[in-house]
Amino acid sequence: MKHDAHSNVAQLMQSIGRTARAAARVLALAPTEQKNRALGAAAAALRARRGEILAANDRDMSAAAARQTSAALLDRLRLDDGRVEAMARGIANIEILADPIGKVLAHWSRPNGLGIQRVSVPLGVIGIIYESRPNVTADAGALCLKSSNAVILRGGSESAASSAAIHECLAEGLEAAGLPRTCIQLVPTVDRSAVGHMLADMTDSIDVIVPRGGKELIARVRDEAPRAGDRTSRRSLSRLRRSRRESHDGERDRTQRGRCGAPGFAGPRKRCWWIEPARRRTCRLW
Repeated sequence: MKHDAHSNVAQLMQSIGRTARAAARVLALAPTEQKNRALGAAAAALRARRGEILAANDRDMSAAAARQTSAALLDRLRLDDGRVEAMARGIANIEILADPIGKVLAHWSRPNGLGIQRVSVPLGVIGIIYESRPNVTADAGALCLKSSNAVILRGGSESAASSAAIHECLAEGLEAAGLPRTCIQLVPTVDRSAVGHMLADMTDSIDVIVPRGGKELIARVRDEAPRAGDRTSRRSLSRLRRSRRESHDGERDRTQRGRCGAPGFAGPRKRCWWIEPARRRTCRLW
C-alpha cells in the first residue's frame, strides 16, 4: 500500500509538471492587459469568497488546535476579515505594477553593425514550497502571474484547506481572463513525498525552486535539490564541452578570413583567431 501511495504521488506530480510546462508557454506570450485582468478578477474573487475562505481557515485552525500546535504557529495560520482584505489589496497592488517582461535591459552594437539587446523574459515554471502562512498562496501566485511564470505551489499541511480556498480564487481570475487554470497550481496532497518529487524528480518541469520557511525546510532543499541539479549540470557541461571540441576540430580544418583581415577560423564563440605555428593568439581587433 505504501508503494502504491508513493507511485500515485509521483504520477500526480509528473502530471502537474507537464501541465505547468504547457501553461508556461501560453503565459509567456500573454499581454500585460490580460495578466492584469486575471489579477483584478482574482482580487475580486477573494473578496466575494471571503466567507468560504474563513470557513476553510476555521477547519485548519481546529485541526491545528487538536494537535496542540503552538500559539505562534496558530497566529501565522489564522485568517480574519482584515487579513483576507490585505491579500486582495496585495494582488491589486501587483496588478498596477509595471510588467517586468519584455524590458530592454541593455543594448549594444557590434563593429559589423549588428544590434544586440538583452531583454527580460520569464523564468518558466517556478516551484514554491512554504509552510503555514496561507496568504503566501495569494502573494506567490500573483507575483508569478505578473512575471509570466507558471507556478507550482506546495503549502504546509496545516493550511491545506485555507490555501485550497485561496487558490480557487486565483484560478477563477485566470479563467476570467482567458488564461489556463494551470498557470497557478496548488499541490493537492499533504503527502511530504510531494516535496521530494519537486526537488529531485521534476527537473524537466521546474526551472526554479523557492523555499519559504524555517530551518528544516531550508535544510531539506539544500540537501536534496543540489544532488539532482549537480548530476544534471555535470551531464549538460560534459555535452557542451564535447560539442565545443567537435565544433573546434571541424572549424580548424578550414581557414577563413576574420574581421581584421588576418587568416583565421571562427571557433565555438565566433572569435577571430590568429593561426600561428604551435600556438593561437586572440585577435585584439575582433
